[in-house]
Amino acid sequence: MTLSEIATAQIQQVGRLEIPISNFENANFSVVSAGTGGLMIYRRLYSNPLDQLEIIRVDTIFRVVWSKKLEIAKGLRAVRALVKENYLFVLFKATNNKFGDFLIAAVDINSGAYTVYRVQNLISFHPTEFIITNEAALIGGYFNYRPLIVYFNFSSQKSKILPGFFNEVGELTQVKPYDDGSIDVIVSSDNYERKRCLWIKKYDAKGDLVKTTILEPGDKKNLIFGRSINIGDDQQAVVGVYGRFKEYSRGIFIARINPLGEYQIQYYDYGDLSHFFSYMKATRQERIKQRIERKKIKGKKAKFNYRFIVHEVIETKDNYVMLGEAFFPKYAYVNGLSQTRILIGYQYTHAVVIGFDKNGKLIWDNSFEVNDIITNSLNQYVKIQAQEDKIYLQYVYENEIRSKIIKDSEIIEGKAANEVKLKFDDDILRNTEFESSQLDYWYDDKLFVYGVQQIRNYSQSKENANRRVFFINKVDYK
Repeated sequence: MTLSEIATAQIQQVGRLEIPISNFENANFSVVSAGTGGLMIYRRLYSNPLDQLEIIRVDTIFRVVWSKKLEIAKGLRAVRALVKENYLFVLFKATNNKFGDFLIAAVDINSGAYTVYRVQNLISFHPTEFIITNEAALIGGYFNYRPLIVYFNFSSQKSKILPGFFNEVGELTQVKPYDDGSIDVIVSSDNYERKRCLWIKKYDAKGDLVKTTILEPGDKKNLIFGRSINIGDDQQAVVGVYGRFKEYSRGIFIARINPLGEYQIQYYDYGDLSHFFSYMKATRQERIKQRIERKKIKGKKAKFNYRFIVHEVIETKDNYVMLGEAFFPKYAYVNGLSQTRILIGYQYTHAVVIGFDKNGKLIWDNSFEVNDIITNSLNQYVKIQAQEDKIYLQYVYENEIRSKIIKDSEIIEGKAANEVKLKFDDDILRNTEFESSQLDYWYDDKLFVYGVQQIRNYSQSKENANRRVFFINKVDYK
C-alpha cells in the first residue's frame, strides 16, 4: 500500500442541494436516479379536495430543470418509482385492499409531460417488485404468501399474470430484466420432497414462459436465496445462501448453469471464508478460529447459522463479485411479559464480499463491519463500487458516510468516517432525522446521500438562525 493509493481514496462531497421545509411540512421525500440526466425528487402534498404529487427534476450540479404537481386521489399512494429511457415511472396502489388495480404515471423527465396507465388486476396484493422493460411493466408481490407477477404491456394496455407460477408458498428473490426485454424470475420454494429449491423462470419480451431451470440442493441442504448474473457464452451464475434449515444459512453457494439448463453447484461454509468473522472483536474472533481448527483436526466442519441476504452480483475487471449482508431480528417483550414478544427491527452485523470466477470457484472474500444499523426493513445498506482493481464499500449512518476500501482479500483502507458536508462552514447540525438518511447510486462512480437535517447558523440569518432542510449531497472518490 502506498501513500498515493490512500490519497486517491478520499471521499469528496462535490455539491449540495437544500429544500427548506417547515416543521409542519411533509419531509418524506423520495429520490430516484436518472443517471447523467440528474435526479428525480418527489413527495406527497396533502390538500383538498385532491392531494398532489410534487415532482422536481435537478441536473447533476443540482440546478432545478423543472418542477410540477400532479393531482392524485386521496385513496392512492405511490409505492415504487424508477427511471427508464428518460421516463420516471411511478407506481400507485389503492390504500383500500378491495381494489386490485394499479396506476402507473409515466413522466417525461425532459418536459414533465405525463401519461397515466391503468393496470387491471383482479387480485389485490402489495407490490414488492416494480420493473420496466422496453415494452412492459412488471409488478411483483404476494397473495396469501404465494408469489405472483403482473405483466402490463404499454402498447396494448392489457395485463396478465405471468404463467408458470404455482400455488405453493415461496419467495421472490429476483426479478431481472435484460436489454432485449426478456426477464428472469427467481423464486425460492419447496419441491415435492419438501427441500427448498430455486426456480429460475425465463420469459420473453411478451411475458411468455420460455424456460424453467430448477436448482436442487445437495444432501441435507436447502437453497434459501439467490441472485443471478450472465457470465458470457449464454451461461448464467446464481449466487446465494444455503442451510440445513430454511431460515438460517450455513454458507454461500455458487451455481453455474449452461445453455441446456445443466448446472454445477459449489458450496462454501461460512467457516471456509477467511474474513467472514472479521467483524467480531479480536478475542471472540480468535475463539471462532480455534473452534474451526479443532473441528478440522477431527475431520469435521464447524457449523455456523446466520440470517443472510444477497443484494448484488456484479461483474468486475477480472471476475465477478457478490455483496450480501448478515442480520438478526431484534425482539422486545410486551409490558415485561416473558411469554409475549414483538419484532422491533433488524440488527445488521456485517457485509460480506466474495470474488469468484466464471467456473463458480471462490477466489477471495472480505467483509465490512456495519453493526450500528438497526432497521425496520431488510434493505441494502452497504453500496459497492468497483474501480480498476479496488472495491469501495460505503454506507451512511447518522451524519457520517462510513467507508472501506479493499483489493480482493486485502484491506487497502480500513473503516473510515466522513461527516455529511453542510452548506456553509459555520453551519451547526442541531438534530438529524437519522432514519431518513440514505445513500444510493447515481451515475458513473458517483453516489448521493440524502435526508433531513436541522441546522443552526447565526451568521447567515440573525432573525431566523435555525433552518430545517431536505438535503442531497453528491458523493465521489478522488
